[in-house]
Amino acid sequence: MKLSERIQVLYELGSFLELYYANPKKIKLNEFYKKLEMAINDSILLNPYFEKENIIYNLNCWAKTLQKSNLESFVSQHSFNDKISNVGIIMAGNIPLVGFHDFLCVFLSGNKSYVKLSRKDSSLFKFIIDFLINQYKEISKYVKIVENKLVNYDAIIATGNDLSANQFKKYFNKVPNIIRSSRHSIAVLNGNESNDDLKKLSFDIFMYYGLGCRSVSKLYIPEKLDINLIIDQLKSWSSVLNNSAYYNNYIYNKTIYLMKGEKIIDTGFVIIKESYEIGSPISTLFYERYNDIRELNKQLKQKQNKIQCIISNNIVENSTKFGSSQSPSIDDYADKINTMDFLLKLS
Repeated sequence: MKLSERIQVLYELGSFLELYYANPKKIKLNEFYKKLEMAINDSILLNPYFEKENIIYNLNCWAKTLQKSNLESFVSQHSFNDKISNVGIIMAGNIPLVGFHDFLCVFLSGNKSYVKLSRKDSSLFKFIIDFLINQYKEISKYVKIVENKLVNYDAIIATGNDLSANQFKKYFNKVPNIIRSSRHSIAVLNGNESNDDLKKLSFDIFMYYGLGCRSVSKLYIPEKLDINLIIDQLKSWSSVLNNSAYYNNYIYNKTIYLMKGEKIIDTGFVIIKESYEIGSPISTLFYERYNDIRELNKQLKQKQNKIQCIISNNIVENSTKFGSSQSPSIDDYADKINTMDFLLKLS
């Protein structure tokens, strides 16, 4: 397939997802409408943290990303060649379609994907591949879903937690690889944030129940800021407690903290705890106070290998706007590793 054809079929996928989100009545008779509905329902059964609302939000983000102008601008940043490599992709399953960007990069680069799906997030990706192949039969030559062990790969892209990432590094050390481990996102406040900013921050915290690496797990706040002002704006997300998996984590973590005699703020739906750590458990939000923003910036640079993104009103360099952490642009690479450059340099 030509690069222009690969762009076109991804654009057609984006157009379908956009119509599904904006006006589903128009495509109800389309066979893929029913297939997508089934894939969504299957996903909800496979992963207790997947719900129709967060799945559809994710699909809508991809619909916006897969606009032809975005795709053409994205590929224009790179020089393409005719080399074809077999790239194994090991996907995580913490949020819907979390590994789709890796597939997109491999596909656009002209390489072939051998995809190992997570059991917790397999239905949506299988639907997408089915859709793409239906548009262009030749795509079946570019992607294969691997049910068992990955074999015949020239390079690897794998995402997991710290433990699995260490295993991946040992196992795939003889081939070019991108191995991603646990990262977390943070927010830095200075006390001048509006209520609207804090409501958007709540989205950054609770969307996907805090499971994604782009979910805010820690707040840095000024020494004298009343944290109750923040908690008041978090209450709009108190319904997270209706999710049984989240609720179980909330009860478990609260019990552990109380048994240890640790100081916490129990809001009734999320535990607020002062901590120097960055990554908080599900249902817990860490915070840390600071005096000097310049000193804090120095500390954050030292921790940058564990930080995915920083949310702030531009008080930290290269930060992301409130409410935007879960909708990265197509060229906002995970762990700041340029996946396309990696793929196009394979020989």
